[in-house]
Amino acid sequence: MQRLRVRFAKRGRLRFTSHRDFQRAFERALRRADVPMAWSQGFTPHPRVSYAGAAPTGAASEAEYLELAVTRVCDPDEIRAALDAALPPGLDVVQVVAAGPGALADRLQASSWSIELPGAAPEQAAAAVTAFLAAESVPVERLTKNGVRKLDPRAAVLWLAADTAADPVTLHAVVRHQSPTVRPDEVLAGLRLVAGFTPPQPPRAVRLAQGEWDDATGTLADPLADPPEGRDT
Repeated sequence: MQRLRVRFAKRGRLRFTSHRDFQRAFERALRRADVPMAWSQGFTPHPRVSYAGAAPTGAASEAEYLELAVTRVCDPDEIRAALDAALPPGLDVVQVVAAGPGALADRLQASSWSIELPGAAPEQAAAAVTAFLAAESVPVERLTKNGVRKLDPRAAVLWLAADTAADPVTLHAVVRHQSPTVRPDEVLAGLRLVAGFTPPQPPRAVRLAQGEWDDATGTLADPLADPPEGRDT
């Protein structure tokens, strides 16, 4: 009867929640909130929930998204309040809207990240960003269950800057979604490769937004907003 799109946040200690753990917590919240869920068919029915582009475990996020199907028309604000109350603090439902046209995943083409670098020297961070942006390619390695895989975070980074006036020094990055998805730690690995830059303390990454990148304005479009007239995404 209706599809709803949900924006939620992972904050504080809940940033260490894995995607699988969140799925279990969210399905429990659906039952507690008495959401009239549509279910899949087959021998093992499950709630019809589609997850899109989960942030890596350990990274906080203000912009995680999913879509769910319900069996009757619901008030999105009531669903938001009920789900938020049923989830633990730190997994917070920010917004629920009726689904627009097209696929949600098609609207999530890039992510905006804030990466705090406690103890980092401002001039070294700025120099590393300059070297990274000047490079044509920055191959780094990722250890997977199938062995070592190479990827190029430079090809995925649409925009990168160091806020050297912030305390601590903070990187702001916009990263294109690709396969495999480039994570904040791999951007930092790229800075280490091109400039020998390594933060003296563990960095703190927060995903601030997801959406379609607009080169003209240097912004990400809100994936829950209605598309421009005459355009379905």
